[in-house]
Amino acid sequence: MTRILGIDPGSLATGYGIIDIEGNHATHVIHGTIRLKEKDIAEKLKSLFRQLSNVIDTHQPDESAIEKVFMHKNADSALKLGQARGCAITACAELDIPIFEYTANQVKQATVGKGHAAKQQVQHMIRVLLCLNEEPQADAADALAIALCHGHSREGMLRISGVKGIARGRLQ
Repeated sequence: MTRILGIDPGSLATGYGIIDIEGNHATHVIHGTIRLKEKDIAEKLKSLFRQLSNVIDTHQPDESAIEKVFMHKNADSALKLGQARGCAITACAELDIPIFEYTANQVKQATVGKGHAAKQQVQHMIRVLLCLNEEPQADAADALAIALCHGHSREGMLRISGVKGIARGRLQ
């Protein structure tokens, strides 16, 4: 069994979701949203790092997956997203957790079956796939979808390559 942390980074809200996966069977562990209310960017990033590190310390994931940066129309928003993403990657790297990256289209394709699915479709499919009682909030649903995407992708990579595991973001 492998425990996977999915992260949907944001400068105001960062979603996280943890699943356990064995073969093609995924089990929900926890999900949530880290809301950043601080006004100063340095304080926001410090808060994100601390809160995400606490989630990692508490739940001990084996691997992590994060959404790749996509182009924003607003350069300032893209910069802030990149800073939050870097902070999340650093929280995982600090504890030597392998980090994998997936595009939004890869995540949607893996969970909904089409790369341009709406957020509501992702929320619904996450509820169904993980047998949740209710649909998770959008950021947390995206994080769980990222974790599921990685879980299913890693199983395929392992089967195709015939290797024993994954370390530091690479097959071994």
